[in-house]
Amino acid sequence: MDEIRGDETGGDGIRGTAAGTAPVPLSVLDLVTVGQGRTATQALRTGVEIAKLTESRGFHRYWVAEHHSMPGVASSSPAVILAHIAAHTERIRLGSGGVMLPNHAPLVIAEQFGTLEAMAPGRIDLGLGRAPGTDGATAAALRRSDRLNEGADDFPQQLSELIRFLDDDFPDGHPYARIHAVPGPVQATAPGGVQSAHRPPVWLLGSSGFSARLAGTLGLPFAFAHHFSAQNTIPALDLYRESFRPSAVLDAPYALIGVSALAADEEREARRQVLTGALSMVRLRTGRPGLIPSPEEAAAYEFSPMEREFVDGWLANVIHGTADEVRTGLDDLAKRTGADELMITANAHGGEARLRSYELIADAYGLPGTA
Repeated sequence: MDEIRGDETGGDGIRGTAAGTAPVPLSVLDLVTVGQGRTATQALRTGVEIAKLTESRGFHRYWVAEHHSMPGVASSSPAVILAHIAAHTERIRLGSGGVMLPNHAPLVIAEQFGTLEAMAPGRIDLGLGRAPGTDGATAAALRRSDRLNEGADDFPQQLSELIRFLDDDFPDGHPYARIHAVPGPVQATAPGGVQSAHRPPVWLLGSSGFSARLAGTLGLPFAFAHHFSAQNTIPALDLYRESFRPSAVLDAPYALIGVSALAADEEREARRQVLTGALSMVRLRTGRPGLIPSPEEAAAYEFSPMEREFVDGWLANVIHGTADEVRTGLDDLAKRTGADELMITANAHGGEARLRSYELIADAYGLPGTA
């Protein structure tokens, strides 16, 4: 793949700075979850509230992730959501965690994120994954093809094409040399044109070794989905660091990990809230995706022995409890993995519990500002 260029900040848009007593920068992954008795409108409004709260408390970035055909997750269109969040925030970085590149034409993604960059200059991240973000049938409907493996196998080529569009630097003679992603660098070369030198930094996302190795080889930042693939976290981060080659984007590896964490005023309440996410995952894994159940329904649900085993394993990877307990868990995880940044996702039925969790975590680390 050809050289990948970053923006003029030399990577400063990638690296965060730890605030308060946090061991590393803290960020947010918002799945825009929809609970039973709630609407997508309410979930999206909660997303705005979370972004505003975490911006005011010194969190580094706010990302949303592409999912499809899941009633309990209202983040099928990351670019649309990010445009809405950008209109309600001023400083926090905004991005995709991620856009599933095989589902889209690279030119379309370059145009969407070029538009976001024009809306919020210097604040946009473009995180990319190679999974469909859904089941096979839905992926086929998205791609208008049932040859799903081709999308994953072609990921490096799609990535190269996308970056060419972002940088507007296809070589002479290339079939796309006269095609330009707008907004984008081409506007600076038009007569009288003035265009920001910034463009969204590209991140690679993964839950296994493929993207870890590719991100390292290309000198790109890497985000690992620890929140649902904890057993692969350290091997993937080791592979990323071992594979890393300095680039114009980064001179050293930079890896964040997604962490499922929820703090509450009492340990019992935290357990009550995270059980809703566990039951939701049980239903998703057994082909019954739905809205996030209420705490009352989750508490009353009779798990089968197999489901209970799954829930126990799932909750073992969710850092939950009082603010102090969550802080200790996050500190331990940062130390154990050597992650450069922790991206916290707080899954619960209602927005109130999620907002309270981020507020408590901010307080536990003495982050600046107030809600």
